[in-house]
Amino acid sequence: MEPRVVSVALSATHSFSKPPADAIELVAGHGVRRDVHAGGPLRPRYLVRKDATAPNLRQVHLVHRELFDELAAKGFSVAPGDIGENVLTAGVDLLRLPAGTRLRLGAEAVVELTGLRSPCRQLDDFQSGLMAAVLDRAADGSPVRKSGVMSVVVVGGTVRPGDAIRVVLPAEPH
Repeated sequence: MEPRVVSVALSATHSFSKPPADAIELVAGHGVRRDVHAGGPLRPRYLVRKDATAPNLRQVHLVHRELFDELAAKGFSVAPGDIGENVLTAGVDLLRLPAGTRLRLGAEAVVELTGLRSPCRQLDDFQSGLMAAVLDRAADGSPVRKSGVMSVVVVGGTVRPGDAIRVVLPAEPH
């Protein structure tokens, strides 16, 4: 499968889920226009308490569609935007990409991955047991967080469902 955008979503309020949209506009150094998590300063409240001057490395949240299939097999019903993602992808193994990877979304927009999204208890508020379902253990016992990746906007542009995704890995070593 060619990597592509399945769905896009945004919310102007601090709600857990984000309603899907026909398109989102990414703004360089800012995030998704009209999304509550956009902006230069750090937004997540628990991180602001630690260091209010830290840069916002969580401007755009991406989740892989394949996670929804895995969750469905475990009895969960999760639709686009339900777990707060801005971009739902298909055909890209987001969790295996190193920080610094750039994704070209559509014709113009480019985001740079900054790290994994840590699952939070709000997942259980949405559906009981969902937080445990997005956590796993690697063979060495280390945790595997499956709830997506965070990124910053490097080049702005409009992103729509169906847009192609191109992956550009950072220089070695990863």
